[in-house]
Amino acid sequence: MTKARLFRLSVVVGSVFMILLIIVYWDNEGGQSSLSDIDEFLEKLLTSELRYHVDQKTEQPPLPASSRPIISNLEENVRGYDWSTRDARTMLDQEKTQAERRKTLRELCANYSFAFPTKGRSFEDIPNYELNHLIVDDRHGIIYCYVPKVACTNWKRVMIVLSESLMDEGVPYVDPLDIPREHVHNSSTHFTFNKFWRRYGKFSRHLMKIKLKKYTKFLFVRDPFVRLISAFRSKFVLENDEFYRRFAIPMLKLYSNHTSIPTSVSEAFEAGLRVSFSDFIQYLLDPRTEKLAPFNEHWRQVYRLCHPCQIEYDFIGKLETLDEDAAHLLQLLKVDHLLRFPPSYRNRTASSWEEDWFAKIPVAWRQQLYKLYEADFVLFGYPKPEHLLKN
Repeated sequence: MTKARLFRLSVVVGSVFMILLIIVYWDNEGGQSSLSDIDEFLEKLLTSELRYHVDQKTEQPPLPASSRPIISNLEENVRGYDWSTRDARTMLDQEKTQAERRKTLRELCANYSFAFPTKGRSFEDIPNYELNHLIVDDRHGIIYCYVPKVACTNWKRVMIVLSESLMDEGVPYVDPLDIPREHVHNSSTHFTFNKFWRRYGKFSRHLMKIKLKKYTKFLFVRDPFVRLISAFRSKFVLENDEFYRRFAIPMLKLYSNHTSIPTSVSEAFEAGLRVSFSDFIQYLLDPRTEKLAPFNEHWRQVYRLCHPCQIEYDFIGKLETLDEDAAHLLQLLKVDHLLRFPPSYRNRTASSWEEDWFAKIPVAWRQQLYKLYEADFVLFGYPKPEHLLKN
């Protein structure tokens, strides 16, 4: 680290310390106008920091395209990467598309006739533990809400590169695909909103609200039923010890009436004992499931992960248009000269698979499942799958 960067860091740390002292003083004095003064001062500090990092970004030369990695993870090895090129003529009218997606979300959140759990609460009402999917990059002024099974592994890699939150032998990663998957999903790698409390205490919500106002906020979504199929393939079709122990064993006992169940996934697979997609759907619909614990993040609804009616997102990407959306987003963030978004998986779960996967699921179950995920369908503009819901 250069002397200039060390000096800059010391100034910032000193400024934050002084801010906290001022906040403590004003808070003890009980002045109601103090919070707005604090917010204004912090906004100026954040704006100054962002300008500094933007200036620094322009000094860096363009990076070469990502090299093809040696794939060691089972899931990535099975699925592979799609390295085919994209025709620039297929790029969508991104500005119009984004405006329509934001407008749809805004209108539905304001529509009192469209109700779903937690819609009416304010940002202050959201428990701290429910903010753990909001990853913050203070260097570039970005907040990303990650949704599992919606390219989140590679978007987390992008955030690691941008925030320089992970080092390789003391040097920050510059190519997202160089970052090992096990590090990508390690919660200690990312600075998320739920960690603000540990760092800033009772002032954390004020800082969150300022960052939400000043930073660019984005998320990526996917057809809810296709996302469920993808989650099932990833966690139950492939051997996964953690998900076998936590979820597969209870499902096999409850919905397949198995009593003698192997303790390891490898033994179960060798014996031909696997959770069926029908077992998985029954588990999701079973009212006992969430009485024990909230849905796992891989099948929890997006509105519960990212709170789209409490947080006004600047960019809403979709997996169905991932390549176009990712390229446009990196341009908007002014980081497209620093990195490129990794390629898609070759055999990504597609919407055309729905009929086959749901063929053995009773229509009544499909209808219940739609009600469970209806908010995600409607909020993010996915059509109701009538062909799956009719007798």
